[in-house]
Amino acid sequence: MTGATDVFAGFVEHLAEALDNPSVPASGAALARRFHFSRFHFDRMISAVAGEPPQTFRRRILLERAAYRMVTTSAPLIDIAVEAGYGSHEAFTRAFTQAYGVPPAAWRKKPGHLQLEAPSNVHFHPPGGLRLPARDEVTSMELLTKMVEHHIWLTGEMIRVAERLSDEQLDQPIQLDVDDDRQTIRSLLSRLVGQMGMWNAAMASRDYDWSVEEHESLSSLRERLGVEGPTYLRHVHDVVTANRLDDTFVDALCEPAEVFTYGGMIAHVLTFAAHRRTLVALAFAAHGVDELGWGDPMLWVAQPA
Repeated sequence: MTGATDVFAGFVEHLAEALDNPSVPASGAALARRFHFSRFHFDRMISAVAGEPPQTFRRRILLERAAYRMVTTSAPLIDIAVEAGYGSHEAFTRAFTQAYGVPPAAWRKKPGHLQLEAPSNVHFHPPGGLRLPARDEVTSMELLTKMVEHHIWLTGEMIRVAERLSDEQLDQPIQLDVDDDRQTIRSLLSRLVGQMGMWNAAMASRDYDWSVEEHESLSSLRERLGVEGPTYLRHVHDVVTANRLDDTFVDALCEPAEVFTYGGMIAHVLTFAAHRRTLVALAFAAHGVDELGWGDPMLWVAQPA
């Protein structure tokens, strides 16, 4: 099967080259000739490795790219249809609706997950390539999961420590701001929890209620962290375990909707969360509460799982 696997890797590489190059032959017969096989044997070989025939594989990739174009460009649907290899808007609409469950126009207004289910786990990877699943497990990714675990734990500890402070102390302005609005211990803790809630909502293609962060109580913070923390950690764990950090999802909460990778989203959360946590730690110290120190994850990530 090694030979078939190598042919499949070459097929994916060739297909990636053909996506934006009309001069590269991509028909079934042309692809078979390219790899020096009969059409029958080439189709069987690719199907055995990919779990789908080469032309089905190619059409799925082109539909995933079309979905990406709908989110990231204002190109007319007919142009996107032609780019995806369809001769008419009607044919494209039928194929897209069958694959994504809704017509292109409706999906563009309320986009969902870009990747279609695929046995091979090979997908269109923005802006213009394909992503093969990794052959080897990357054990260092456990570090990323531990950093997220530490972030959720430390946020909970900060909420616990905040219960010792008065409302006046909780709402005292912090001079070094990370956002446009005035920052307090209360608002920063609410944003630490809300940041995870916001991304949980984005990955589930549902709205996020920003009003909950307006002068939120500590009891509400504890309750929300108990829901949003484990949910966010589960997302991270699933993505890391499946080595899908380069996979993309649509954030329909943005105006306009944007496409992000899971790895980029996690890096964003950890970067801004670290700054906000540091501000909270400094504010705690100013009130004589220093048991959490700087909230350094160094010891946390060194502990056995």
